[in-house]
Amino acid sequence: MTPADPRGLDLRRLRGHLDAARPGLTAGPLSGRLIEGGRSNLTYAVTDGTSRWVVRRPPLGHVLATAHDMRREHRVISALHGTAVPVPEPLLLCEDEEVLGAPFYVMEHVDGTPYRTSGQLAELGPERTRRAVLGLVDTLVDLHAVDPDAVGLGDFGRPEGFLDRQLRRWGKQLAASRGRELAGIDELHGALGRALPHSPAPAVVHGDFRLDNVLIGGPDDTIRAVLDWEMSTLGDPLTDLGLLVMYSSDLGLAESPVSTTSGAPGHPAPAELVERYAARSGRDTASIAWYTAFAWFKLAVILEGIHYRYVLGQTVGAGFDRIGELVPVFIEHGLTTLQEG
Repeated sequence: MTPADPRGLDLRRLRGHLDAARPGLTAGPLSGRLIEGGRSNLTYAVTDGTSRWVVRRPPLGHVLATAHDMRREHRVISALHGTAVPVPEPLLLCEDEEVLGAPFYVMEHVDGTPYRTSGQLAELGPERTRRAVLGLVDTLVDLHAVDPDAVGLGDFGRPEGFLDRQLRRWGKQLAASRGRELAGIDELHGALGRALPHSPAPAVVHGDFRLDNVLIGGPDDTIRAVLDWEMSTLGDPLTDLGLLVMYSSDLGLAESPVSTTSGAPGHPAPAELVERYAARSGRDTASIAWYTAFAWFKLAVILEGIHYRYVLGQTVGAGFDRIGELVPVFIEHGLTTLQEG
């Protein structure tokens, strides 16, 4: 690789593959950069000086291919492209690991901004913030309205028993990260298991639907593209709504390393988001407290895993030393949400 290559992206080999697979797509030598902010799979912005594209590949040194399945991501955006759900146009999938050392896919570059914090969102002002967040809800309704069979995703997951499998999966994740006593975590897990709601008809589920996984742009601050489909599947659509509600709730912590967007002026209250989703989708959201409590539990487990690796010296970087103090906050929110219903 040349010194200009971002780590994990050999631009010369990428250019050669693009010229062979999509003749005429590129008009000159490529340059690229890693797009920061991704939590798992790596995302690069690539240009030939005239056109721009985005390349997605698994993290360096990954082991479990199923956790970073490029074919799966490419398949879902290919299926959704052309529907009411805004996704980048997929251009090609390469499963030959000889090219970049791992499977990857290329998609169009979409202009827009991922708003990660309430401070960034506040720069829009109250009216634009409100419009953007309500647009996020409307996009989620559009996603869940897609007929999986009609777009070739009828076999994209196993909807039957989805919630029970999810709860068992995150329980196993918790067990694998046990390094300290966490008051209330087993109580929350058990209570969720005893109160499993009856799932509505299955839908395409994003799995990590929140404001910083979409690009917002244009004069009307519309959702230009939904990104990061690595956790997508067929399942209970209300899990997406519960996660969105959680990320729209106030953590009650100043300068938290895990941010929600609720502090931005004009941000709709979680109850309004649920009401809008229910009105536009026609789905019964009476059990949303369970789904939101499950989202608090799931994030508590994820954060505890990060804290566990930090304590073992396996994670480096700014902010990781504060992750551990967040876990009890997420547990408390989960218990309170479930108890208050």
